[in-house]
Amino acid sequence: MAKVAFLGLGVMGGPMAGHLARHGHHVTVYNRTASKAEAWVKAHGGAAAPTPRQAAEGQEVVFACVGNDDDLRGVTLGNDGAFAGMAKSAVFVDHTTASAEVARELAEIADAAGLHFIDAPVSGGQAGAENAALTVMCGGDAATYARVEAAILCFAKASRLMGPSGSGQLTKMVNQIAIAGVVQGLSEAIHFAKRAELDVDAVLDVISKGAAGSWQMENRGRTMNAEKFDFGFAVDWMRKDLGILLAEARRNGAKLPVTALVDQFYADVQGMGGNRWDTSSLIARLEK
Repeated sequence: MAKVAFLGLGVMGGPMAGHLARHGHHVTVYNRTASKAEAWVKAHGGAAAPTPRQAAEGQEVVFACVGNDDDLRGVTLGNDGAFAGMAKSAVFVDHTTASAEVARELAEIADAAGLHFIDAPVSGGQAGAENAALTVMCGGDAATYARVEAAILCFAKASRLMGPSGSGQLTKMVNQIAIAGVVQGLSEAIHFAKRAELDVDAVLDVISKGAAGSWQMENRGRTMNAEKFDFGFAVDWMRKDLGILLAEARRNGAKLPVTALVDQFYADVQGMGGNRWDTSSLIARLEK
């Protein structure tokens, strides 16, 4: 059992920190809205701190799950940042979906300060966080990863070191590229089935047993048909992720025509007021 901190208690971070507490870790939490941290402590025990630095003091591992690159720099750097409070050789594990560039930047700063850094974005959405069923993709050195893997598996069903710093974020980009294309294809398939006056549930049942089957079809197909989009991973977040990976593609020369197109389709959904709808809401722009 370790002394750990968790920075960021949103729809992902709150449940993840809760699983750490349930596994017996003493968890000190920080959240930009202090009332959320206080409510978390009432529910799970542990302690709340007013700054990332104070949350990180004396901890063996500091976890974070915040919004974007700037948020991540905000909780790590500066006088009130976690790096300023961490003991030598402590590990910072970042579960934010951010750029590979910021992961490498923070890894270098941490190393210069005698700290360790793992970039560890997650896949699985709010349900995965709540059910301890996330998949975690990590970047960093093997010895550091070995120190934190058991703690990560408190809230994950799978975790793997993918390579040096930034590799976790790059792997998450691959994940989002794959999801974007699948959701658009599924949206068009359901839309076509409806226009063809087929029994959509029956269609999904039969084709899911063959080559067309996917996680998205099994878990979102029927709800897409029913126009229910109240699940955990919002369109706004997906567009943030797609923006990060498209910028990376411009740097490395990867050609992503389908992903770029789907990004614009998500912009259409935002224009329909679907900012907080689940990513399966791509079908809504076909049905309007």
